[in-house]
Amino acid sequence: MGRPIIGITGELEAARWRNWIREAVLSPVSYTRAVERAGGTPVILPPVPSTSVPSLIAKIDGLLVAGGRDVDPSLYNEAPHDQTDVPDHRRDRFEILMTRAAIEADLPFLAICRGMHILNVARGGTLIQHLPDRLGSESHKPDPVKMTSHDVQISAASKLGLALGASAQVPAAHHQGIDRIGSGLLTVAWTPDQVVEAVELQGHKFGIGVQWHPEEGDDARIFEALVAAAKPA
Repeated sequence: MGRPIIGITGELEAARWRNWIREAVLSPVSYTRAVERAGGTPVILPPVPSTSVPSLIAKIDGLLVAGGRDVDPSLYNEAPHDQTDVPDHRRDRFEILMTRAAIEADLPFLAICRGMHILNVARGGTLIQHLPDRLGSESHKPDPVKMTSHDVQISAASKLGLALGASAQVPAAHHQGIDRIGSGLLTVAWTPDQVVEAVELQGHKFGIGVQWHPEEGDDARIFEALVAAAKPA
């Protein structure tokens, strides 16, 4: 039996190699390495038109919705905060469609950081556009470039809890978070200041969103759980 194919959402961005500067499909190699080490076959998925989504969902065994820039606030009916990134409309549309299609197909998926925000918005939820306004500090992104580790508490009865236990130390850097949680999602991890750190889609085979970046750490268990869920019966 071959390794399950895990589709990883990518981004279209200008990149330079040798003497070329061209638009390229970009994805941090940490995602592909994490999936490969966990026993899966990683495939990068560029933002493509909606007509391609059903074919992609039919060909992959699992989906990883990757991190990146902030989600367009108009998708949850808000005006942009002055600290919110300029949106990538093409990627937003593609990832929301892929997430909804994965849910409809009961396809295992893991949504990371921005990916968790995409999941929440796809389910009708909203986001806190700038956490320091709510918390009064930069505690969730103290360094503008580097990720820092912090502790999260996890619901022991959740799929995430079964994989990681009741607590974990995780690498993260984010200035946004979940505000109103989307339909069918359940909060399964949080920080002491009550920022939502993970959600699960109730009734789904394996549908988890995490606020942190597990691909940047040494703990492969969440990727192993995704790959295990993606293996054909």
